[in-house]
Amino acid sequence: MNKINAIILAAGKGARMNSTKPKVLQALSDKTLLQHVLIQAQQLCSQVFVVYGFGGEQVQQAINDDSIKWVQQVEQLGTGHAVVQAMPQINNDSISLILYGDVPLIEQSTLKKLIAQAEKQGVALLSVILDNPTGYGRILRKNGKIQAIIEQKDANIEQIAISEVNTGIMAVNSGLLKVYLDKLDTNNAQGELYLTDIIAMAVADGKIIASVIADNEFEVAGVNDKVQLAELERVFQKNQATKFMQNGLTLKDPLRFDCRGTLSFGQDCEIDVNVLIKGDVSLGDNTLIASNCILKNAKIGNNVAILPNSIIEDAIIGDGASIGPFARIRPDSNIGEDAKIGNFVEVKKSTIGKGSKVSHLSYIGDTTMGRAVNIGAGVITCNYDGVNKHQTIIGDGVFVGSDSQLIAPVTLGKNATIGAGSTITKDSPEGRLTLSRSKQISLKNWNKPIKKN
Repeated sequence: MNKINAIILAAGKGARMNSTKPKVLQALSDKTLLQHVLIQAQQLCSQVFVVYGFGGEQVQQAINDDSIKWVQQVEQLGTGHAVVQAMPQINNDSISLILYGDVPLIEQSTLKKLIAQAEKQGVALLSVILDNPTGYGRILRKNGKIQAIIEQKDANIEQIAISEVNTGIMAVNSGLLKVYLDKLDTNNAQGELYLTDIIAMAVADGKIIASVIADNEFEVAGVNDKVQLAELERVFQKNQATKFMQNGLTLKDPLRFDCRGTLSFGQDCEIDVNVLIKGDVSLGDNTLIASNCILKNAKIGNNVAILPNSIIEDAIIGDGASIGPFARIRPDSNIGEDAKIGNFVEVKKSTIGKGSKVSHLSYIGDTTMGRAVNIGAGVITCNYDGVNKHQTIIGDGVFVGSDSQLIAPVTLGKNATIGAGSTITKDSPEGRLTLSRSKQISLKNWNKPIKKN
């Protein structure tokens, strides 16, 4: 195989995005448009050139990859002019693969076909059949062989009716490409150097243009505005969902599922509607993720139930645990086996022991909790003194009554009981009942307030 050079055209401003960011830095799932293209290019090519223009410094900083060769296109004078900028650094005995930074869903299998054809014929072109080809350059054929590409603004009525269009993606012998680029002129409606004009030049030289037709329209779809970006986002998510289901994941509605990261899962896992996966998430066997949950960088064990409207971030959930509904597990939390984190409970930077329960309306922060602990409703660990965070230690078998405050730093000994409504400021001994309440009184001369007119 010849040496392969990717030339990714990424100089456009993308004015229709109405954004301060260059078009190629708009996000599709968890990556920029350009990053999606780079992933494919770097897996196939020995060198990757990115031709940048508008916001070039911003693009380079966002990508932050020293292996990329950055090439500036000071003036945007057309696709041919953009490719010319990279050619001085490319050897003749190689293949140049032309890609676009705003065409993010091109598949590696398609590019491999294109490169293989270029190695045989010297010039290979990727096209696609569209029901509505408006705006695209049309592929002109004679006896089935490609003769040229005509841009819509330069096409006649008969040519405009053609449904096979140019994607702009091509693979060309680099030596040939340099020869043809030198011959380009601006004799067209746009007054630019069209890369597509090299096809007619190659045909005039007696070259056969190898043809690869994309199987999927989404592979070659470009992004010019936020509407098209949203449309491709849904295609991307649907494709991911299909792969997950083929590998055994149950999705109640694949059209209402988003994975903006990586997801691994065991057998018999089920995900309900409107679940968002971010970062790196793994699910064990027989795990249920109910509707409206957000999981980010979470490791979730076997036989776990994540109930509706719960958020888990940078945390570990042990086998058999139950989380939610409406629970929030914040970073650096480790929920033990068979533990229960219930309604409207927030856990932050804490370890919850096996079989412990925090069932409702509580905040547990900077806490190490043992096994079989029962935390009543409305309990909070007061871990912040306004300057520093402090630890709460709760031993095995502790029972904390409802509406209690644990003022850290504090330790509750094994099998201690905290009476409801207590404010605990000192360590509680093992096996003892600890409580703090003022004496209850009833006032004889008190009158209930009357509403004023």
